[in-house]
Amino acid sequence: MTRSNRFGGDSADDADSAGSANAADNPDSSAASARGKTGRSPFSAMHTGPGRALTAVYGVFALSATARAGYQLIREFDVAPIAYSLSALAAVIYILATVCLVIGNRVSHRIAVAACAIEFLGVIVVGILSHTHPEDFAKPSVWSNFGSGYGYIPLLLPLIGLWWLLRVGRRASHG
Repeated sequence: MTRSNRFGGDSADDADSAGSANAADNPDSSAASARGKTGRSPFSAMHTGPGRALTAVYGVFALSATARAGYQLIREFDVAPIAYSLSALAAVIYILATVCLVIGNRVSHRIAVAACAIEFLGVIVVGILSHTHPEDFAKPSVWSNFGSGYGYIPLLLPLIGLWWLLRVGRRASHG
């Protein structure tokens, strides 16, 4: 039997608890020992220290990118459809990363790592394309010019996110 944590995920982590129905009842099981005596997921460390700040920054970017993309798509889509579609994609990735950082279990950790990697790749590709094909970026997107319109935070944020998530992942895998 597993308990729900305060973020809606199972405290035994979805993947670990599926193989052993009595993982929480058996202190010798790998899932129970990985959680330690507190009964918390080792991935709940995503909510401590820098993880809280990272989640807050991703939340702010999720809101700002969504608002900007929504306005651009509704009011000015015909002006720069590629740039504005990429802004909408950035908003979706920021929302996904924020939600996964808040949930904080094994599955959401993996999704957050993928979201940060895709975000970094997007910033690099769009940054390069905005210089080599400026006609397609008549208006800037969140990732244009490597995120210069946002103080290059879109370039640095996924790197910081990956660093933190990989650190939490290593800590969780080592018990």
